[in-house]
Formats: sequence, structure tokens, C-alpha cells
Amino acid sequence: MFSLGSWRTFERLSREQGLEIMRAARDVGITFLDDARYDDETGTAPIPTGYSEVIFGELFRAAGWRRDEVVVANKLWWEFWPDQGAAAELDGSLDRMGLDHVDLIYSMEPPPGLAVADLVAEVAGLISSGRARAWGIGNWRPAPLVEAVAAARELGVALPVAAQLPYSLLHPGWVADPAMDAVLADADIARMLEESHAHAAEDMVARSLAESRVDAERTIAATESALAADSELLSADERKAIDRALADVRLHLHGDDRHALHAATDALNRATEEFAARRMNRSVAQALTGRKVDALG
Repeated sequence: MFSLGSWRTFERLSREQGLEIMRAARDVGITFLDDARYDDETGTAPIPTGYSEVIFGELFRAAGWRRDEVVVANKLWWEFWPDQGAAAELDGSLDRMGLDHVDLIYSMEPPPGLAVADLVAEVAGLISSGRARAWGIGNWRPAPLVEAVAAARELGVALPVAAQLPYSLLHPGWVADPAMDAVLADADIARMLEESHAHAAEDMVARSLAESRVDAERTIAATESALAADSELLSADERKAIDRALADVRLHLHGDDRHALHAATDALNRATEEFAARRMNRSVAQALTGRKVDALG
């Protein structure tokens, strides 16, 4: 599994370069994107911290990623604890990225004064609230990780599914530590990461289908209302084309193919564009009827 990271990256590049990187990753099939909040080190960011997330979100959308086809990860630094807990910290990141959830949230080790069990409970709250789908640890030592796994089991909440540890060929100590190897094996993190990604993909597909259905139903209702009010603005052929597009949306509305439903809804929107313009022109003309010319100046 390959991930596109963004540590001190996009805020140091031009938008064109960042977009080129994002599109290249998408084109080669990378679907795991790892982002995080960093303090500005360039002296040019409009906000002191988190501009890395703003840029990530903008590039993510500009590159054409489909949210339901990628895994997005972020981090909890606990930098502002206790004034800011896990939910508030992640809400800030989501707002800057322009997303409503992350698929994986990495937690750094707890800050002084925050018990490991309390950290686990706070992170579990992110999952139960839908802000995150799964959690992992970043740069933890074996002892607190053992404690976190035990706390998760005692609380009956999700275990960490991923471990992001410092590693290099010259300094492999963290990963090669037998104590770390033992706790990773005990928590079965590798297997759980695979399973969480599989379930996250299933959840994202279901959520995307539900959103597409809501959008389709709204489009159907709006079109039917417009036809009931102003169908005389259409020729017979134009009305037939809209009716066919409506029927196609209804055909896919309760099916399982979200792509087909999305395409049918787009086709209906295109079929009614000219109709909508005529209705707007009529409304403007009616609003202006009887008004004096000098009143319009």
C-alpha cells in the first residue's frame, strides 16, 4: 500500500506544482492521502497554523478526487489540550480541509496530564460521532501503546488499526524494538488496518449512494414543480426530452449503481437548463411589468 504524504510539502510549492503531484498520484492509482496540520514556516501563510490543510483540501478538489474512492488520514497533536480536546481539534482540521470526516486519525502520544485511557475514550468519540472511521498511533513508544490497547479493550471500543513510526535504514530502532513488535502483533494492527480500509470503502460507497439519491429526489421534485407551473414554455419535443430524462432518473433512483444515478441526474439538469432560463426570464419580465422606467434607474 502506498500513500501520498504532505509533510511540509504543498505550502512550499506553487499551486500548479501541487496540483500536478495530486493528479499524478491519482493517475497511478494511489488512494491513501495523509495530511496534517502544521504551523506556518514560510512566513507567507494567511493563518499561523493549519494552512497546510487548507491547501490540501483545495488541491484535493481541484485534482478531481472522488471523496468516496480515497482514504484520507490526519493527525491529533494535542497541542492545545486541555483547552482543545480531540473533537475540537479534528473539527478545526475538517473545516480547513473542507471535509466532513477523515477515514483514519493518527493520535500522537498523550500530552502531560492526559491519561492514556482518557485519550482512548476521546478518540473513540471521534469514531462514534462519524468524524473519523478508524484510528491509529503516531510516534508512540511500546509502553503507552500497550496501555492504550488494554484501555480500548476494557472500554469496548475500537483498537488502533495503524502505527506510524519513525524509521530509516540507519535508525530502525523504533520498528525493530521487540517490545513494539509484540504490541503490534497483540493488537493485530496490520490485519485490522486492511479490514478497516475495506469497511471504510463499503461505508463510503453506501454514503455516496444515499447522497446521490437525495440529490436525485430534489431534482425530480424541482423539475415536476417547474413543469406544473410553466410547461407551456416548452415545445412538444422539449417536453418529451425532459420526460425521458425524468424517467431515467426514476429508473436508477432505487438501484445500487450510484454512478448511473449521478449521470442520470446530471442529464436531467442539462435537459432542463434552457427551460430554467426561460422561467427566469418570464419571472423577471413579470416583476418589471408596470414599473416606470425612471424607477429602474
